[in-house]
Amino acid sequence: MRLKVNGEDRETKSETILQLLKDLNVIPERVAVEVNLRIIKRADFENYRLKDGDTVEIVYFVGGGIVDFKSQI
Repeated sequence: MRLKVNGEDRETKSETILQLLKDLNVIPERVAVEVNLRIIKRADFENYRLKDGDTVEIVYFVGGGIVDFKSQI
């Protein structure tokens, strides 16, 4: 499936947000995730099904503000 993750096209086999985060080596408790402009509750990461063409934004919370996922890789 193809996703746009933080502005970059990615090919993935991840079916859920939790799987995607694990594939990206991202700790779920340290990020906020938005799919198609909708913020997804952390409790829903395991069950939220991604679809081909979804746009996903992942941001880290850090002391004093938010850091975009791209700056962490």
